[in-house]
Amino acid sequence: MVANEALGDSVAILRQIASEHGADMVARFYDTLLQDEEAQRFLSHSVVHGRLSASLLDWLTALFDEADIRDCPRLQESQRVIGQVHARINIPIHLVMQGAATLKARLAQLLSARAEPQRCLAALQLAHERIDVAIMMMSQAYVKDTTARARLDEAYRLFSIDQDVSTEKEAQKASLMEWSQKTLFSLLQGEADRGLTRLLDSPFGLWLRHRASFMFERSVIYQDLLAETQRIDRVLLPELETTGGPNQRMETLSELQAAVSRVSALVMELFQSLTALESGRDPLTRALNRRFLPAILGREIEFATANDSGLCIILLDVDHFKRINDRHGHQTGDLALRQVAQIVMDHVRPSDFVFRYGGEEFLIVLNETHAGQAHEIAERIRAALQKTRIDAGSDDPLAITASMGVAEHHGHPDQAHLIKAADAALYRAKAAGRNRSEIAPTAS
Repeated sequence: MVANEALGDSVAILRQIASEHGADMVARFYDTLLQDEEAQRFLSHSVVHGRLSASLLDWLTALFDEADIRDCPRLQESQRVIGQVHARINIPIHLVMQGAATLKARLAQLLSARAEPQRCLAALQLAHERIDVAIMMMSQAYVKDTTARARLDEAYRLFSIDQDVSTEKEAQKASLMEWSQKTLFSLLQGEADRGLTRLLDSPFGLWLRHRASFMFERSVIYQDLLAETQRIDRVLLPELETTGGPNQRMETLSELQAAVSRVSALVMELFQSLTALESGRDPLTRALNRRFLPAILGREIEFATANDSGLCIILLDVDHFKRINDRHGHQTGDLALRQVAQIVMDHVRPSDFVFRYGGEEFLIVLNETHAGQAHEIAERIRAALQKTRIDAGSDDPLAITASMGVAEHHGHPDQAHLIKAADAALYRAKAAGRNRSEIAPTAS
């Protein structure tokens, strides 16, 4: 009885502290973290900062409840979810622990200013215990989720991306040669003074920055390839754009041709080092397996944030797919899905990613793309699907349509936020009659 009374007394003190000083404690928590350069990468976005502040205040209030976190499944689940979110947005666990230390120090200051030090000491001990248990549960979920993602990350590098290695190798070789020929043509036409297209801004450059960076990130050859590409863009092309004598220009042009040859050789060497395993793709549609989505989308969000570049996703759902299966059989349904996947892949770039997200759903990751451009792509895919006819074994070929939701990354580091926005836009497209695409609002 005495123990219960003492616990109730400590809880009452802590709840009063949270009620009176919770906002101040939260502000100090984030002020401390935002002084850390590493933390600024995750907490500078105003939307995230506002939501995290409110969430932290709710967390404190729930933590200082009469129920012990170790006896409360609801609180345990809350810590697990928080840990998973931290892992998704790559907040290092040591920063979370640093924040917890800030909270505990501030609690000690506030409690020491109160009367009856014995009661306050008991309350402080309870607060430390509750916070430590919560951080431990978060850390367990964080480590488990991070480990799983790291394994997927590593496994993904062993897989070919959307197509087999030989096909992609030839596609990128052709893309590099196309850029080289266009550059040479611009020089012959005397258009260099108007600016030459940088190699990293070409389709080959998009592939290099996104898809190749994932496949070959740890490769020394990839780093050499990137360095050679940057030398072309930063040194050789600017020299060709400046007015110089014929001899100087011919010398620089010769250097450019040699550099392009080195880039081509490095690309070939990279592909030779890659082992292509087919299990990285959905066996029916040849789209990427959904289990690679967290690793890839997480990296694309980091890239978009670091480079202030566009990033969009499209969530596509085949309209009335259950009706197709029920009326025409699963064989026809499979044929329809393969056709949808092929049309989608025909309308995106080699640097983009196409996933089979669900039974009849596909998720498309469009890097360096803004909402308007993504919506145009979605509409082109929709129009192409609408023209498609599937032989269903009857007199009338089967028509296919799809609904799509488009969402643009606006700085929120959690990929679940972006997917949720696309899903909401997809729901609106369905509610508006299907066979259409909708863009998620900026504030979503």
